[in-house]
Formats: sequence, C-alpha cells, structure tokens
Amino acid sequence: MSECSISNLGSCIMESFSNFLIDLLNLPIKPLLEGIKNLLIQPVNINLFLEIWSIIIYILSLFYGLLLLFIGFQFIVSGSSPEKRENSKTNLANIVIMMVLIQASFLLYELVLEIVSSLTLTIFSLIPSDFFLMINNNLIGLELQIVLLIPYIMTLVLTLILLSLRYILAGMGVILLAIGIFLYFLEPLKNYGKLILNFLGVLIVLPFFYSIILLASSKFLEVNIFSNLKILVMIGGFSLLNVFSLTLILFVIIKSALAVKTPIKEIKSTFSN
Repeated sequence: MSECSISNLGSCIMESFSNFLIDLLNLPIKPLLEGIKNLLIQPVNINLFLEIWSIIIYILSLFYGLLLLFIGFQFIVSGSSPEKRENSKTNLANIVIMMVLIQASFLLYELVLEIVSSLTLTIFSLIPSDFFLMINNNLIGLELQIVLLIPYIMTLVLTLILLSLRYILAGMGVILLAIGIFLYFLEPLKNYGKLILNFLGVLIVLPFFYSIILLASSKFLEVNIFSNLKILVMIGGFSLLNVFSLTLILFVIIKSALAVKTPIKEIKSTFSN
C-alpha cells in the first residue's frame, strides 16, 4: 500500500478498507485451509492402532501352524506326482512370504506413508501460499470473492470432511493391510485380499494426486483469462478433489459388492450341479 497523504487520502481509505475486508473474508478460511494442509502433508499416525494391530497379528499367527500342517499333509499325500509335489512347494513358499509380510506389515506401511507424505509435501510446496486465500486484486475480483465466499467455505468444509475420513481409514489401513495380505495368499479368498490391498494402495497415494490437482489449478491463474476468476479456480480445484474422492468411495462400494457376489454365484452353481 502506498503512503497516505492529503493528496491521496480518498484512495488510501478505499485501499485500507479493501484490505480490511479481505482480511475479514480470509478469517473463516484460514483454519479450514490449515486443517486441509495438515491432512494432506502430514504422515498418518498409525501408532494409535498399534495395539489393535498386535492383536490382529496374534490372531492371524494362530493360523500359521494350521496352514503349515495342511501343506505338509498335501506334500505327504502327493506321492510320486511331480505336479502335486511342486504345487505343495509353491504353497509352502507362499505361506512363508505371507508370514514375513504380515509380521513386517506395520513397518512397511509406515515407510510407504512417510514416502508418500514427503512426495506430497514436495508438490504442495510448489503451490503459491496465497493461492488458497482471498486477495485484493481489483474491484471485479473482490466483488466475485464476496459473492462466492459461502460456496467456497462449503467446498472447503466438504474437503476437510473427506480428508478426515481418508486419514481415519488410512490409519486403520495398517490393520487392514495384515488382513489383506493374509487373505491374498489363501486361494479361495484371494479376491477379497486383492480388493483390500488395492483399496489401501489408492487410499495411501490420494494426497499425492490431490496436491497435483491443486498445483495444476494454481497454474490456471497464470493465464490472463483466469486472473479475475481466482475464486472460481479455487472452488473448481477443491471441487475436483471432492468429486475424485466421492467417485473413489462409489467405486469401492461397487467393487466390494461384485467381489462378494462372485464367490456366492460360484457356490450356488456348485450346489445346483
């Protein structure tokens, strides 16, 4: 702001009022943006679920002996059949790999979360700090920001809710990971394990893709046609993020229903025959 004097008192008052109005508009936005930023770039604290993870690992470990006994029985009854003996060896190797992955699942999951968080922080740091805030650029832009303030706040609230849900599910993911690995190595339940692992994979990398969406949105402001439409670009960026999240939730629900439906169909077909 230029220095105020008698000669420019009118424009100085108007500029001061505009800056005050911008600060007032940003007041309810800043806490929401801070929460969104933390949920995007901070690694998920999975230590909260450590005790539950330990219980799940203990329960799953009870099946290790049974699986090894079953494979040993398969190896004994395979007789002189090279195919059956080879199949038993493959099953034994898979069980050993499953045991190692399940026991190390907590550390592996924590490592992957930290890597994704670092990548997300790198991308997020490229976004201008004032991209998410109202700015005093010109009268038209200021009026548009005032009109669309409520829709922008509602969009941020929805984003904060969805990111909070993702944070909780990602935290619980350390438990689901162990279960998913266990199911993946059991042939009849492999589809369920694959579904859990795919879901967790998408859940983990979501913040990275979110940061790319927001970075791409901020680049639109470098185009002259969007210079006075900053508020629309911000709403569009966060709306795209929310649509992506809701689409993912819908996809998981449909995929889960299909995964459950297919084995039921196979069981019905077996009994009918």
